[in-house]
Amino acid sequence: MLRIITQFAEATTELQRISHRTHDKQIEGKQDAVREILKTVKSKGDQALLDYTEKFDQQSLTIEQLRVNGSELDAAYQQVSKELIDAIALAGNRIEAFHRQRMPKSWVQFGENDTVLGKRYTAVDRAGMYVPGGRGAYPSTVLMNAIPAKVAGVERRVMVTPPGPEGKIAPAVLVAAQEAGIEEIYRVGGAHGIAALAYGTETLPQVDVITGPGNIYVTLAKKMVYGTVGIDSLAGPSEVLIIADQQAEPVYVAADLLAQAEHDPMASAILLTTDETLAQQVQRQVEQQLENHPRRTLTEKAIANYGVIVVVNSLTQAAELSNLFAPEHLELEVEEPWEMLRLIRHAGAIFMGHATPEAVGDYLAGPNHTLPTSGTARFSSALGVETFMKHSSLIEYSHIALDEVSQAIQTLAQAEGLYSHSESIRLRRSSKYGQQ
Repeated sequence: MLRIITQFAEATTELQRISHRTHDKQIEGKQDAVREILKTVKSKGDQALLDYTEKFDQQSLTIEQLRVNGSELDAAYQQVSKELIDAIALAGNRIEAFHRQRMPKSWVQFGENDTVLGKRYTAVDRAGMYVPGGRGAYPSTVLMNAIPAKVAGVERRVMVTPPGPEGKIAPAVLVAAQEAGIEEIYRVGGAHGIAALAYGTETLPQVDVITGPGNIYVTLAKKMVYGTVGIDSLAGPSEVLIIADQQAEPVYVAADLLAQAEHDPMASAILLTTDETLAQQVQRQVEQQLENHPRRTLTEKAIANYGVIVVVNSLTQAAELSNLFAPEHLELEVEEPWEMLRLIRHAGAIFMGHATPEAVGDYLAGPNHTLPTSGTARFSSALGVETFMKHSSLIEYSHIALDEVSQAIQTLAQAEGLYSHSESIRLRRSSKYGQQ
């Protein structure tokens, strides 16, 4: 049963416990195994991928089978419904339209004496997208990772995903990849898939940035290869926090909590409400909606361990708890969501009003569903085109402009004991160019 808490201090402690649920528990005993996988793939390349795929996925592949071929890509369209193809295309169009609005623009600023300052944005050359397998097929994850890379202008975009039975990849995933402009797809997953993208093998290219969620082994591998490549984030189990007032509909709130809990046994689902009657109604609704739930066992486990209802004195108090938790998904099911938004500082994605469930954002609203988890929304943001780009500073000084600041630069350089820094300025001051 979903617990109800009425004490603010107890709620604070409980939300902190939930937020920290993956910090030590999941990684214990796994780091050494991941480190060994990375080392082996780096040294043995394709053969290591084949060995680990047989060990972890129980699939015997040849080197030629690592890459999904054109006939399999073509056949995928015949294996899914037109309705699904249309839905993937609609989602793709909306995601692309949103991310085109996020494209950073290079700029220059012209100052006095022919000084020029600016910032230049360029895409990375190669990006790798990890798409999890396991409990299901996730075409939405393909779209959310691949489309921002495409919009950013990444020339080579590759995808890795674990093989399913008979080495197959879910047709919906292959269709989504092609709709998002990815045709270079490899049937390899886990920490060894991350290693292949980070270091390259005889078959898989080394990339510059790796994005996409996965299990704890994938997350640890991404953490360990960071620095060799860039990454989007270290994704933990998913979470939703709902703030609701007396106007909220208990049936909707319960459904939204369960929509998060059904992801994973470690997913968290939290309700903060000013209405004790609503809290009790939602508690009953969760029980009723779980009765015939196809994922009842894992959903109940998530609700029991990482689900809670907190009755607060005010929406201001709810906002305080929300900011403490810094949720991945925040739903404001209140009468005036835009007014309450002023109180919110930390959240991955914010869903405004009673008609905006998290599922809208998960699939086709446009904003990315790859979001910071486990409190990291305090300092990080959703995946976007910026993930696949970097910027270079632009600086140009004329000799007149340099002469105006040369003494200050030399003074600073000398204070730091950097002789040649100072000389690089002095020599220009005394040259014929500095006198023009």
